[in-house]
Amino acid sequence: MLRTHTCGELRISDVNRDVTLAGWVQRLRDKGSLLWIDLRDRYGITQLVFDETHTPRELMEQARKLGREYVVQAEGTVVERVSKNDRIPTGDIELRVKKLTVLNPSRVPPFTIEDDTDGGDDLRMKYRYLDLRRTPVRDNLMLRHRVARETRAYLDSQNFVEVETPVLIKSTPEGARDFVVPSRIHRGEFYALPQSPQTFKQLLMVSGFDRYYQIVKCFRDEDLRADRQPEFTQIDCEMAFVTQDDILSVFEGLIKHLFKTVKGIDLPEVPRMTYEDAMRQYGSDKPDTRFDMRFKELTDLVKGKGFQVFDNAEIVVGICAKGCAEYTRKQLDELTEYVRRPQIGAKGLIYLQYKTDGSVKSSVDKFYTPEDLKGWIERFGANPGDLILVLAGETNATRKQLNELRLLMGDRLGLRDKNTYSALWVIDFPLLEWDDENQRYHAMHHPFTSPRKEDIPLLDTDPGKVRANAYDLVINGNEIGGGSIRIHDKPTQQLMFRKLGFTPEEAQKQFGFLMEAFEYGAPPHGGIAFGFDRLCAVFGGSDSIRDFIAFPKNNAGRDTMIDTPSTISQEQLDELGLVIKPE
Repeated sequence: MLRTHTCGELRISDVNRDVTLAGWVQRLRDKGSLLWIDLRDRYGITQLVFDETHTPRELMEQARKLGREYVVQAEGTVVERVSKNDRIPTGDIELRVKKLTVLNPSRVPPFTIEDDTDGGDDLRMKYRYLDLRRTPVRDNLMLRHRVARETRAYLDSQNFVEVETPVLIKSTPEGARDFVVPSRIHRGEFYALPQSPQTFKQLLMVSGFDRYYQIVKCFRDEDLRADRQPEFTQIDCEMAFVTQDDILSVFEGLIKHLFKTVKGIDLPEVPRMTYEDAMRQYGSDKPDTRFDMRFKELTDLVKGKGFQVFDNAEIVVGICAKGCAEYTRKQLDELTEYVRRPQIGAKGLIYLQYKTDGSVKSSVDKFYTPEDLKGWIERFGANPGDLILVLAGETNATRKQLNELRLLMGDRLGLRDKNTYSALWVIDFPLLEWDDENQRYHAMHHPFTSPRKEDIPLLDTDPGKVRANAYDLVINGNEIGGGSIRIHDKPTQQLMFRKLGFTPEEAQKQFGFLMEAFEYGAPPHGGIAFGFDRLCAVFGGSDSIRDFIAFPKNNAGRDTMIDTPSTISQEQLDELGLVIKPE
């Protein structure tokens, strides 16, 4: 070994020991007769010291020639530091160097490799291998490692078996777009990269592996958003001979185990809320329940008073922001402009200020009497000093708009503390959702989700009201995982395909292998998949999953470090039988 110790392990008890360290030069400070170097590896930083009293002139000059990020080996004696640094674990000691070996020099790095760097996102993504040397990025990946390790430990304790499923699979029409891989041997035919191992884990249940899991890469060729990656990682799980309650119990246990072992937090019992209640009270199927501010409907109180915005609305609904009654007109105008942004789409905002002196002022005073407005206050349970914010319009759109306003107010009032965690199971999702563009129903989750048994007759009469035997885990307003009890018999699966607009021939071509497997004794089964990158980001208190992926793509889906996606040679195209059409 080129080192006897790491740069993070020496302590005051090691004084007078002769040791050898190896790492990267982070910083050099030259005071003439004294020279200090911070030597860094992934375990920490140790200060090296060179002084004219103990260090030969040649060694001092050799040390002065070092640059940032040089890789060096230092041999010497551990001594107690005169000026201690209580910000690092090795701050009580330093290494008095007797021999210095340059293992590899370095060019001047394009940005400062320290906790607080001067490199922007694009530059750090281009030189990601340098960014990974920084402590915050390294700590994020260590957190990811711990989450993976503890996930495996818990699932192993619950008799789950880790099974790898294929990466080259069959393209399917449902869900997001597939990444496709042309076959050289079978010209004109294509593999697809998996969006999830869904059908394979169901086949494992048929095969008798009644508890499966995999920490697995998945791929979706989606239109890119700020915090989406074309490739991502799931904790993918499936169980046989279970009900929904069994799955929620086992995987609530997993989440509690991770919070305890990774964060040192005892997560309380996770409450359950129906999809219908989540939309009605929060306008979101992934509500942030770290704070209250639930929706209250005013529709029955406000119609018929001559205010056309309310009279013509399908729903009038609002929130109560505690302690905000003294907002200025400028602040209220800012909130109005926020909800009018194209991304949110509201036409306006109505407010009621219940002042601390007990007086009431609203933006619709000429339409509503003080007695009317008192009814609003009672509906919200508002107190003097509170601000009521109201939106009106079509039900689904208005609830979603109000959800965005609620989250904004939660941020402004400091109610979304990243060190506070609130988990929630959302259950009873709709099985199907209507697609206006294609004039047909789509599966809200996927075609293999089972309907609630009592709702199956509604498939023929009112498909939109059929509830799925499905569930999502939400933490701090982030969907962390989702799953369902699956269809496990051929007739029900065929019925589901018909309702989704598949012809019998299409269903057979795409999923005939699965329906055939169901005829060989498929047990009742269900499962769940957790977004591993998102879970790590929540644990790390970050809004970005990129911070927890070693080599992420940028917002345009590009890896600027290796410059991909990129073109391939004409020879490769010819081998695959592909022709690139000009745009």
